[in-house]
Amino acid sequence: MLGNKHFYNRTIRKVVVAFGTLFNDIQLVRYNKAGTVEYEKFKVPLSYGSKEKYITRITSDPNLTKSVNTVVPRISFELTGMTYDASRKMPSLVRNFAANTATSVNAQYVPIPYDFEFSLSIYVRNTEDGTQILEQILPFFTPDFTVTVNFIPSMNQKYDFPIILNSVSTNTDYEGDMMSTRLILWDLTFTAKGYIWPPVKPDGPGDAADYPIIRRANTNIFLETQRRDGQKVTVDYANGNGIFLSGETIRSIEKGITGSVLYFSNTNTGVLVVDGLNRLLEADDIVTGDFSNATYTVVSTETESYKATAIVTEPDPLTAEVDDEFGFSETFTRYPDTLL
Repeated sequence: MLGNKHFYNRTIRKVVVAFGTLFNDIQLVRYNKAGTVEYEKFKVPLSYGSKEKYITRITSDPNLTKSVNTVVPRISFELTGMTYDASRKMPSLVRNFAANTATSVNAQYVPIPYDFEFSLSIYVRNTEDGTQILEQILPFFTPDFTVTVNFIPSMNQKYDFPIILNSVSTNTDYEGDMMSTRLILWDLTFTAKGYIWPPVKPDGPGDAADYPIIRRANTNIFLETQRRDGQKVTVDYANGNGIFLSGETIRSIEKGITGSVLYFSNTNTGVLVVDGLNRLLEADDIVTGDFSNATYTVVSTETESYKATAIVTEPDPLTAEVDDEFGFSETFTRYPDTLL
């Protein structure tokens, strides 16, 4: 469907179950006429279904012998509608990741926000029973009550969502004359600010491969050539002489350029890294060390933007596996060491 394999996250069902669970432990206590002695206590039955269905079941009595007291009090609820909530929309391309294997993860796009509309009906024989049940519900909705649901356990997607009480109304049904009450009905309406989740995909883009676990991140910061005072050059090693010493001052006497040796390969690669230059070197410049007296001719220079800072980020410890608790370690290499 819509380009995806079959999936069923049971997210709508979990919203319905979470809502119903709020009302599955309501107790009703009956007292003597003086209101001082408790003579009956029981849990009010809770069922899922439409109000009309339960009114029909409660009031139907083909033989005119069934007492309403045998089926009430009770509570029923049902999901009456769902509406997309654009105000809670999250960026569509954001994904959540969770462990799949020791070396790969599952991926899932963010959930889609929906408002779930619920109706709750309370059926009682007398006013006292109805108000007693109501007082076990209303104080907790001000006007909302927040519940936590683990919608996608494999992705550890635990979300808090509010359930808002919208309205409370009552209706009384009479049997026979107006002095004889048959059924009192309380209707409560709610809105649950829930979500619906897309499929979990254990494979990579295009169903090609698992998403690999990233264990090392390299970040490089570059600066333009004109803003630097260090340089990496290549010298004519075959036709030069001596060995530049680390830290010594080198000069291009003809152009009045000075700098400090940071690194010299002393091999036929002829790599020379200089720092603290008062001006950048160019090809054919002849440089001489003040202390070593080594002399070489510059063959080529790097003209691209240079790496000012290199940052390596790794998990701490390095052996951390998926779902382990771990921190991060960062290693900074700053210019001119980045030229090495």
